[in-house]
Amino acid sequence: MELRNDMSAFESVMWFFGRAAKHLNIPKEIQELLSHSWRELTVEVPMRMDNGDVKIFTGYRVQHSGARGPYKGGVRYHPNANLDEIRALASLMTWKTAVVDIPFGGAKGGVQCNPSELSQDELNRLTRRYTDLISHLIGPTRDIVAPDMGTNARTMAWIMDEYGQRFGYNPAIVTGKPIELGGSYGRDAATGRGAVFSLGEWARLAQRSLQGNTVAIQGMGNVGSWIAKLVGSLGCKIIAVSDSKGGVLLRGGLDGEALANHKRTNGSIADFPESENISNEQLLELDCDILIPASIDSVIHHENADRIKAGIIVEGANHPITPVADDVLQKKDVIILPDILVNAGGVVVSYFEWAQNIQQFRWEEDRVNAELSKAMIKATRSVYERAQKENISMRESAYILGVSRVVKTIELRGFI
Repeated sequence: MELRNDMSAFESVMWFFGRAAKHLNIPKEIQELLSHSWRELTVEVPMRMDNGDVKIFTGYRVQHSGARGPYKGGVRYHPNANLDEIRALASLMTWKTAVVDIPFGGAKGGVQCNPSELSQDELNRLTRRYTDLISHLIGPTRDIVAPDMGTNARTMAWIMDEYGQRFGYNPAIVTGKPIELGGSYGRDAATGRGAVFSLGEWARLAQRSLQGNTVAIQGMGNVGSWIAKLVGSLGCKIIAVSDSKGGVLLRGGLDGEALANHKRTNGSIADFPESENISNEQLLELDCDILIPASIDSVIHHENADRIKAGIIVEGANHPITPVADDVLQKKDVIILPDILVNAGGVVVSYFEWAQNIQQFRWEEDRVNAELSKAMIKATRSVYERAQKENISMRESAYILGVSRVVKTIELRGFI
């Protein structure tokens, strides 16, 4: 595939996959199989709004590969949650679960809507209708749903309840649920905590001190806010953060907990005391040691890649760097810790939650965090050692590791 500036989300992911497939010299028929989704479902979701009108939303569930286990992936509520984006995210889940070596495949779901414009009652009705329309594809040993952008623990409770009304009570159908309904301790913080574990292990392996390193975080949703609370444990200093409404800069250092409280109170991190307001674009191009894009995809692209000053980029979001930008950054010797490694903490603890639900035995949070640390450190070490041995980037190494594991299971199961 030719490297282009206008590649779609799925084309971008497939470009990285194709590079790994070529490196591994995998059979052409298996490469063709993994270049497509196993199954794609598009549904029209009619819903009565609070004002009595009926509005129709479009929803999707894409199952990319189930070679390594049940399909696994979140449900995204976002205006840009189109089929191409959901395909890309489903395939990323396939590689992500393989990189951290948990027995799941890759899937993703979504509804094209703006959740901020819907009431809680409307979101409830939308979720239940969407669940009903995809219920024949999901199940605790078939396809397990989880939260993603625009959805949360409450959304998962609605999905679990709607599924249960048809098939019987089974909390293992969803992960990321409220604790009271069988959710796992530590799940809310897992993606951000896992990213911090991965960054810390990379620094240890690379013999690089992070003490005093300056950090800019784009995105203060679930992932970014937890990274902001936890990255200080590595000795780093947060100097800038942003959300959808803008960002703030304070060279003396920002407090993650105080930022989260400010956002809860004011609905945005803008106007944080003593800080300077900046835009999301300005944040990405700040002079800092570590940049963490933790919001939406493709925020670093061919137009701004050359202006990135950070020496390390930690991909808290899914595919925040386009292939063209990745090429530019590699030539600048920027170290990129890739999404399919560093933001896999969420699906790791989702696996723990699923296992707890099946066993009907809850783990304490200390055990969850300890097991998450082990999984992220092991995966980071595997990716780092291969990158060093073969003189390739961390992203190339992660894709090669993930793809090789998926291909091995396909061959063992005799898919082709």
